[in-house]
Amino acid sequence: MLLSLIQPNPRVIADDVWAKLLWAGLNLTTDDLPRRGRWQSEAKHPWYPIELIRALAVTWLFAGLRNNEILRLRVGCIRWQREDVIIQGSGEVLPKDAVCFLDVPVNKTSKAFSKPVDRAVGEAIAAWEKLRPAQPRRIDPKTGELVELLFQYRQTSVGKLYLNATLIPVLCRKAGVATADVRGNITSHRARSTIASQLYNAKEPMSLFELQEWLGHNSPSATQHYAKITPTKLAKSYSDASYFGGNLRAVEVLIVSGAAMAGKPWRFYDLGHGYCSYDFFDQ
Repeated sequence: MLLSLIQPNPRVIADDVWAKLLWAGLNLTTDDLPRRGRWQSEAKHPWYPIELIRALAVTWLFAGLRNNEILRLRVGCIRWQREDVIIQGSGEVLPKDAVCFLDVPVNKTSKAFSKPVDRAVGEAIAAWEKLRPAQPRRIDPKTGELVELLFQYRQTSVGKLYLNATLIPVLCRKAGVATADVRGNITSHRARSTIASQLYNAKEPMSLFELQEWLGHNSPSATQHYAKITPTKLAKSYSDASYFGGNLRAVEVLIVSGAAMAGKPWRFYDLGHGYCSYDFFDQ
């Protein structure tokens, strides 16, 4: 009991709620933003430009990063793939501009690394970088380096509470969903859990080790907490296994055929998979 309480317990957001949040993040406007703590004040403008907020929202919704990693992203963190790439060993082709690559800074479980993300992330970040005013470099609290933080405005970086306390409520309000569900409040880390679960349960899913690399974990055991099979996929697998149907056919063999009831000998010899002496077990 105690062990289950101290282990990570990712709280996935329901698919329908998540879809609404994605729509809200991709369609944010200035009118959706709070005006320095007050909603829709005509006398004041939002504290941050809409391009910064869109980039922050889309990164949260698509990149599967921790709050700390998002706020420590640096200017120039997006790299585009401008040519078709042939995947070694398979011969498959990754079309140019199908994805872009996001440079993730050093974090609590891995060194700095690059990960593929949807082009929507790259486009939103590029739009903000185009308008981002020149800013003094700031010290990365994790590495001690002087860096150009991506989400910085008026010489101040976006606060660590902004995503949970301001932006996520804005997205929920626009999407028409509550800021909490049966699993608790919708927080920054729940996006990471949701994206990981969807990638693992996709029609062509990422493997556990691929998901480990994408999330930036140093051990597959950490990734296993996020690689949860959805109830729908589990139900489909259970249905495909045909547990009830298989047992029903066994009943038909034993009873409906009358062999067992007639007192006739009924047996089979298990010679291994595919070699059973009774036709039913070949199925």
